Amino acid sequence: MWTACVTSMEKGPMDRDLRARAYEIAQKAILVDTHIDVPYRLHKKWEDVSQHTENGDFDYPRAKAGGLKVAFMSIYVPADHEDKGDAKAFAEQMIGYVERLVREHPDKFAIVTSVAEVRRRYAEGRILLALGMENGAPIEGKLENLRYFYDRGIRYITLAHSKSNHICDSSYDSNRPWRGLSPFGRQVVAEMNRLGIMVDVSHISDEAFDQVLEVTRAPVIASHSSCRAFTPGWERNLSDDMIRRLAANGGVVQVNFGSAFVNDEYRRRSEAARREIQAYLQAHGLSFQDPAAQAYIRQYQQEHPIPYADISDVVRCIDHIVQLVGVDHVGLGSDFDGVGDSLPTGLKDVSMYPNLVYELLRRGYSEAAIRKILGENLLRVWERVEQVARDYGKSDGVTSNE
Repeated sequence: MWTACVTSMEKGPMDRDLRARAYEIAQKAILVDTHIDVPYRLHKKWEDVSQHTENGDFDYPRAKAGGLKVAFMSIYVPADHEDKGDAKAFAEQMIGYVERLVREHPDKFAIVTSVAEVRRRYAEGRILLALGMENGAPIEGKLENLRYFYDRGIRYITLAHSKSNHICDSSYDSNRPWRGLSPFGRQVVAEMNRLGIMVDVSHISDEAFDQVLEVTRAPVIASHSSCRAFTPGWERNLSDDMIRRLAANGGVVQVNFGSAFVNDEYRRRSEAARREIQAYLQAHGLSFQDPAAQAYIRQYQQEHPIPYADISDVVRCIDHIVQLVGVDHVGLGSDFDGVGDSLPTGLKDVSMYPNLVYELLRRGYSEAAIRKILGENLLRVWERVEQVARDYGKSDGVTSNE
């Protein structure tokens, strides 16, 4: 069941009424989360997420309790698969995990590939699973692979991940061979527009972001990013100028819940801890998976605890975007099952979206504005991307891209 977060506000009848209203809004709204890493979690260890699970941030009972209607399953492809030459095959394996969930539990999960399908089916009681591919490496230099993945159900692609690839430079990589998009990457953005695949600018370098906005004819999304204003100098988040330009493009920033994304003290301390742990492992000839390494990491974390961010940090990011560009350009991209145990107090799993609604209500957001944040903004952008693709089809003499 939904677990309400503890706040400093004294609990009473008015507070209970507000929490009840928050729960009701979450249950009624088309709540869309654009980044949940269940497939990679299942790749590491398969478990039945149609039932309550002790591990992870997502399962069917908790998703239902939280009001989640559309969960974009991250088809995450680690960067090293580009060098290995098996990125496309790995993405196919990840898509297969989602298809297996639907095949084994058709009463609880269904794959959706269009906004019309979402609106038609969201009240069925099943969790609707859309597919977003995190890392463009599986395109493998062939534009026809975009059509292949579109036909497999992919509806957004994060152009790069932790390393620069053949499409563009990554915000995490100091090696930036393209100074933005590669020549092929420019073709990829145009072809994604033509097919109706949302372009995702999370993870890419600032120069790549600039060039995407030069090339695209459709709105873009940041599927799981937050505000650089609260993490100065960290390129993984979006600067105020980037948020303004993304909004002018008609796009939406889907706020990442991870503590490092919304609280700079947590980010800096966790980064320092990571460096210390890596230095220890290297000095002792240990790999991350070695039992001795895992024992050291557990001991280190016990001796050097880092306080988590709070749900208020996430709401602060939402407020910041709203103040910059209005309520039409912000949504939710939690990164559940993708940021380990770094989720903020009050937003630890998919059952807790009503806590976020409650905090927004406390700050004076209307139900209409909250519904936009919960999913309507993302659906508007997705619908516009579909329209641009139809317009391409008309100019090509084709009536539909379906």
